[in-house]
Amino acid sequence: MTQFFSTARLRPALLLSLSLGLGTAGAQSQSAPGHLAAAPQAAGFATAPAFPGGNLPHTFAPGTSALTLPVPSAALQPSGQPLPSGQLLPSGQPLPGPALAPSILSAPALNTPLLGQPADLLPASVPAASLPTPDSTQIRGLWVDGFGPGLKTAAQVQQMVDDAENMGVNVLVVQTVRRADCFCLKSSLPVVSDKDLQPGFDPLAEVLRLAKPRGIKVIAWASVTGIGNLGNLNSNPNHVYRLHGPQSKDPWLVVRQDGSWQEGNDAWLDPAIPEAARYISDGLLSVVKNYDVDGIQLDRIRYPDSGDWGYSPKTLYRYQLETGRQGRPSPSDEYFKAWKRDQVTGLVRRISVQAKAIRPELWVSAATIVYGSPPAAGDLKAFQSTASYRTVLQDWPKWMNEGLLDINMPMNYKRENVAQQAGWYDGWNRFAHSLQGRGLTASGSSIYLNGPQDSAAQAQRALQAGVGWVGYSYRTPTLAVYEDKQNAAAGREAVRQALAKTSLARPVRFDGPPPHTRGLLGTVAGQERLGGLKVELLQNDKVVATSVTDGGGFYGFMDVPAGETRVRVSGQAWKTRVPDKGIAQVPNLVIRKLSPVSAPAPSLAPAPGAPGAPNLAPPTPQELQRGGETPG
Repeated sequence: MTQFFSTARLRPALLLSLSLGLGTAGAQSQSAPGHLAAAPQAAGFATAPAFPGGNLPHTFAPGTSALTLPVPSAALQPSGQPLPSGQLLPSGQPLPGPALAPSILSAPALNTPLLGQPADLLPASVPAASLPTPDSTQIRGLWVDGFGPGLKTAAQVQQMVDDAENMGVNVLVVQTVRRADCFCLKSSLPVVSDKDLQPGFDPLAEVLRLAKPRGIKVIAWASVTGIGNLGNLNSNPNHVYRLHGPQSKDPWLVVRQDGSWQEGNDAWLDPAIPEAARYISDGLLSVVKNYDVDGIQLDRIRYPDSGDWGYSPKTLYRYQLETGRQGRPSPSDEYFKAWKRDQVTGLVRRISVQAKAIRPELWVSAATIVYGSPPAAGDLKAFQSTASYRTVLQDWPKWMNEGLLDINMPMNYKRENVAQQAGWYDGWNRFAHSLQGRGLTASGSSIYLNGPQDSAAQAQRALQAGVGWVGYSYRTPTLAVYEDKQNAAAGREAVRQALAKTSLARPVRFDGPPPHTRGLLGTVAGQERLGGLKVELLQNDKVVATSVTDGGGFYGFMDVPAGETRVRVSGQAWKTRVPDKGIAQVPNLVIRKLSPVSAPAPSLAPAPGAPGAPNLAPPTPQELQRGGETPG
């Protein structure tokens, strides 16, 4: 149900609400108090504590490269008894330290309100959320990137927020993590290196200070795997590119078969390397911890284009260890593709569930790839023949189905004056809407590739398709601005006027809780092979959810039913309780005996051009040129 807000104080130009998308711009990163181990339970099950709110206090150590990872003071054995101090695990390794523990969570401090608690447990001073989850069409947004004016000085931020208000924007997706560095001062990542950035200035804090009192949501947008551009490397000696780049002794980069690692001028982290996944996840989570953002957006949450990636020694070793497959896989190996696709999904899961553990009311979104022509609405098999699924290895329909995303923002960057692409724009909106489940969809639209009237036409059709609208970008609001034929202020005014003639002219407030606020997370320990383990949740002796661990042993679930729950891994099980709202944390589960290895099931969908493959057009040159993300 749409909620309206008073426009008495707004200028007439505010008769327009843009939807804001979370994405990369362009055409298409003290040990907490230990938990008490529960007493042994019958039938060999251990009880793991569940915290009703899920929003547990946590710590961030300034000057470190990641959030400190609280560790249960005693890992649980299947019997429920803690391992004695200093005892070796079955693998012969000592009890795992912080690196194996789930990030962010720690035991609650006394008298600290838990904002994620069920309504009946909240202190009287904390009102329960009473609004319904908003509708997709209430999203009227704008991406704000950091590759030009908009975020680099206090004056630019003031102007940007004023412009957004004049345009009727109710969601700002603000570039926060650019290349494993931050447009902010209070995160575990280095500050961006930019000669135009005002010294000592905190762009994210200023955006929040100015936008939130005006009813504008602020979503922190992060380029998850992009960590460096050779034309503008971060100068901090502790930046991850300098510590784990191509010249380091412990590189974390994704590489091709021939060992090369550049995609254009860019360097990418490999999501299949556990240390890399944990590092960038913790960096973004430190933003959630330290800033009152309304949400986060995951961008570049994928592999680079071409498909010939994932050949670092660490990645190949993990693949063979977890699947039992031998030899060097080819780029077309469907088992290898399925495993790498799981690594991307695992990183989404790690970030999403841990972010909800900090604040269940946080909106989690992703800027997803929608290259070329779309499948028919609801046709998942056809989606498995697209470049999104087969090449960059994004299974975003799965992310929506598991409740890992609250909002899908497909980077639907199509030119309206090309009839074929205008049809693709509508088709991708229909497909995304058909698979959103309880989540929301907002169509990321390339206002930089279109004139104002064409952008307005796309925005109108997006709302008619039941999805929101997000424009890329504040810096390049029209094709003429992108081609240096118009100044940005004139372009924004032209877009405002064009949108004011559509149904977006009605001011709308995007408010209410996200659709996914309940879940469970934990880690396994005790074996060399921690990734790819099947994790089942059972309630009343029935499996209600299934997932797999990532390379660090992390697992997580969203949208599982509340109540008494058993977590079963490798034939062992532990008891816990999923709260009505918030995230239950399970202590380290020590695996005594591993189940046999098994490779993830390969896709049976035919490759493009093969017999039986759907007739889908390939990506456009513009899509591949920009890759769905901001240049620079």
